[in-house]
Amino acid sequence: MPLAIISGTHWGDEGKGKIVDFISQKANMVIRAQGGSNAGHTVVVDTKKYVFHLIPSGILHPNIKCILGDGMVIDPADLLQEIQFLRENGWEDSLQRLFISEKAHLVMPYHRLFDQLQESFRQNSRIGTTGRGIGPAYEDKVSRWGIRAVDLFNMDSLKAKLQLVLNYKNILLEKVFEKPPLSFEKIFEQFENYSEQLKPYIVHVLPIIHDALATNQNIIIEGAQGTMLDLDHGTYPYVTSSHPVAAGSLLGAGLGPLSDIQSIGICKAYTSRVGEGPFPTECLDHTGEALRERGGEYGSTTGRPRRCGWLDGVVLKYAVQINALTSLVITKLDVLGGFSKIYFCTHYRIGNRISSELPIQPYDWKIAQPVYQELEGWESDISNIQYYNDLPRATRDYIEFIEDFIEIPVAILSVGQDRKSTIVRKEIF
Repeated sequence: MPLAIISGTHWGDEGKGKIVDFISQKANMVIRAQGGSNAGHTVVVDTKKYVFHLIPSGILHPNIKCILGDGMVIDPADLLQEIQFLRENGWEDSLQRLFISEKAHLVMPYHRLFDQLQESFRQNSRIGTTGRGIGPAYEDKVSRWGIRAVDLFNMDSLKAKLQLVLNYKNILLEKVFEKPPLSFEKIFEQFENYSEQLKPYIVHVLPIIHDALATNQNIIIEGAQGTMLDLDHGTYPYVTSSHPVAAGSLLGAGLGPLSDIQSIGICKAYTSRVGEGPFPTECLDHTGEALRERGGEYGSTTGRPRRCGWLDGVVLKYAVQINALTSLVITKLDVLGGFSKIYFCTHYRIGNRISSELPIQPYDWKIAQPVYQELEGWESDISNIQYYNDLPRATRDYIEFIEDFIEIPVAILSVGQDRKSTIVRKEIF
């Protein structure tokens, strides 16, 4: 079955946007499965940069259907901004191929407010969220306060739901956070306007997806964030509010446990993390600064500088297991050019023991120290190389060391931002 799931192997920002765009050249459909505008997927085509927070990264290819799936939480204001961006940049026709699942939940104005208030309340225990309202939107989904895309079709129903939710939220704002109540009239008027603009895109997406499956079309499920930010399987509580692992992608796309799936992990040649939480291989010296500056490691959603360090193989091997990865894509390989030595974390030292497994106890995460394998670096610029065998021997040694360590093939290498700066060792479709 021509179905490929794209998952990040670490803490997000692995370059999934570029890889989805690249693989989409041979795809018929791209489904975004979870998350919301807390994701920032960057695509560079002919030196022009496109950043998508909600719209699937395959939108810049003709004839590809792009679906915002059941598992997403969608901020209408952010989505309409992206739609307008596509119009202004000559991609008006692509909007005819954009579909929003009627089951997707909406991020409401009070979600953003509560996101910021909750982070402030945590003080020194803050999570480091983007402040986009994603966590509170998923919280309302689970608590059955959620408002979904389908609710934009019936203003009377939306009015009743919104009034009930605001009655509850305003009590919390006034009594708990000592903040003024929100205006029902203002929010309802906002969403009446959103309804008129978004209704053409909101459909029952399941028949569209299953028709593509039945006719053996090439389908990509685009995950956001990364494995270590998964609500169940990540570094809890420093995680996102959805399931960025491969199984979560199936759920968020409305699919069951299908067979013959390609599960593709996206991994940077080094590791980065945004926000709070454990990061054993973080380099707090000039190495971390060099990786950040060379790699342009600043959040495409928040602009925050990312924490950077050497590639964490313990996390990578865990991601291979938890996502049942069949192949790996390594991005930003060019960033390592110029380092005389490269370090790869094979184990953690936790107290007086060496472990190849992720810590279970939160305290163990705090004290875990990386055990590194030293490898030769390379001095040359590899960003214009198109074939694997033309890479420096040290670069190939690094790739082949990773393959041996995780026991799955490295299918694709990204050696630059542009779509063309990609080396294919194994075709996905």
